Amino acid sequence: MNQRHSYLGGWSLAWRFLLLLINVLPITQAIQNLNRTQTSAKPNIVIVLIDDMGFNDVSFHGSNQFLTPNIDALAYNGIILNKHYVPNLCTPSRATLLTGKYPIHTGMQHFVIINDEPWGLPLKERLMPEIFRDAGYSTNLVGKWHLGFYEKEMTPTFRGFDHHYGYYSGYISYYDHTNKMANNFTGMDFRDDLRPMPEVNGIYATDLFTEESVRIIKDHDASTPLFLMLSHLAVHTGNEDNPMEFPPEELENFDHIKDPKRRAYAAMVSRLDQSVGETIAALSEKGILNNTIILLYSDNGAPTVGIHSNAGSNHPFRGQKESPWEGGIRSAGLIWSPLLQQQSYVSNQMAHAIDWLPTLAAAADVKLPYDLQIDGVNLWPSLNQGSDPQPRRLLHVFDDVFGYSSYTRGNLKYVNGSSFDGQYDSWLGDIAFEESDPMANFYEQQVLSSQVHKTLGNPKLSIEQIQRLRAESTHKCPFNAEDFTQDIYKCEPLRAPCFFNIDKDPCERYNLANLYPLQIQFLAQEVEEYRMTARPSVRIAHGDPLSNPQRFGGVWQWWQNTEMAGFRGAGATPKAIGLSVLLCLFCVIAVYVKKTFN
Repeated sequence: MNQRHSYLGGWSLAWRFLLLLINVLPITQAIQNLNRTQTSAKPNIVIVLIDDMGFNDVSFHGSNQFLTPNIDALAYNGIILNKHYVPNLCTPSRATLLTGKYPIHTGMQHFVIINDEPWGLPLKERLMPEIFRDAGYSTNLVGKWHLGFYEKEMTPTFRGFDHHYGYYSGYISYYDHTNKMANNFTGMDFRDDLRPMPEVNGIYATDLFTEESVRIIKDHDASTPLFLMLSHLAVHTGNEDNPMEFPPEELENFDHIKDPKRRAYAAMVSRLDQSVGETIAALSEKGILNNTIILLYSDNGAPTVGIHSNAGSNHPFRGQKESPWEGGIRSAGLIWSPLLQQQSYVSNQMAHAIDWLPTLAAAADVKLPYDLQIDGVNLWPSLNQGSDPQPRRLLHVFDDVFGYSSYTRGNLKYVNGSSFDGQYDSWLGDIAFEESDPMANFYEQQVLSSQVHKTLGNPKLSIEQIQRLRAESTHKCPFNAEDFTQDIYKCEPLRAPCFFNIDKDPCERYNLANLYPLQIQFLAQEVEEYRMTARPSVRIAHGDPLSNPQRFGGVWQWWQNTEMAGFRGAGATPKAIGLSVLLCLFCVIAVYVKKTFN
């Protein structure tokens, strides 16, 4: 055999191998399609994450100042999460949801990401969308990210989301979609995947996110399970020069509210409530609502006063966002699904944002990686059966930078230290009860005629049932003025730790530390045990001048070098990566065969 014949023979063998691969690929694709068909029975997952909404700002908790009929209808038809807890700040709360871990176990404690700070959720953390995508889900994020973008690999389409439509910052303007920092860095922050979208300037952000969510649902391949996280800007404030932005036509519905900021807030909530209605309707029109789990909650309590204050109400709880009190960490929340055996009830099971990864994975029969060390527990069996509440140990806040902690064991809550020198330690967010919505006298009819209830079509939900569920989820706190003035009950967390019976005293008025000094020692020791497991914070608190959006045409974007852009993110699908690997394998074999026959 001459050299030329040997050369051609080597390539011939390699070519046959390539043809074999080509013939195998359709079979492999067929197997993948079969598997996809088999897993299409998995439930769709829709998470509606509201930003900075107060516990008292959904009317199913009893407030009549303004109504949220769509959200309430979803709550009354599903399960009201009456003891749902979250971290007390945006970035830690979102990290907790997506990892199933306390912020101290990911290094995301202490603070939120400012746009020019080069840090974010560590890349080694495996996130909920990655796990669901690996299980065959189409994964989508609409709205806020706020988990880092200084490197391209930190952004959503590199962290498990097939598609992202929204923004990276902690907040943006509702209309021009810019983020303005105190250091005068200003840039537009709105994207479709990685592409900036200046063309949507002037359109209200809540409407944009609703429209995109509806589009995703409408265009979704129903043979594949859907994972959609609708992470609203509402009702966080926008830029400081115009924080309370709303569609003008909404405001006229709230003339009965005297405080102009609270009135603007009501208008923002109203548009948000409509968004929930349109999203549920889209799921129904697509024909997939009957196989969907919907989780809705606020990422933390409302900031009634102070930085980024939106006039939200956490009544009757103490404190607000970025505090150790119930007003900062107890979140308005609900879960709905026709897959739940028990529905239309109020759950007093203590639940936490750490629980949603294992809970939703269990409900969808998605296997978690064996080495995934999470803090959350699977609550699906308990919620599904309406079981009696089980006691929990929950770490709400552990902050050794600002020097405060908040922890619950069973019905006992421990608070040591506070934020902002105790500025948020009082009972904030009281509303003017005489300022009732004109339609409050017809509240039950408003719920039953809402878009959500019409879509769900549940004839069993009655006026009497709505009244009962609303009463069960409305919190009233015991208060005796004479008792409260006694020094024995006084709580001064900047001087000494306090603890409360949170079942009997959810408003944290009666400090029991002086009555039970040994108990406070036990609680302090348990918090110390958590301290021993804490990771150092990954926060880099100084701003990087290279982040200036003017370097990138006035757009906020990643500004440090990337290494994996060719293999991860938008367009780099597992199929594309697989074909690239096969091609490389073919090239290696061809070279090997050539050398062998030469």
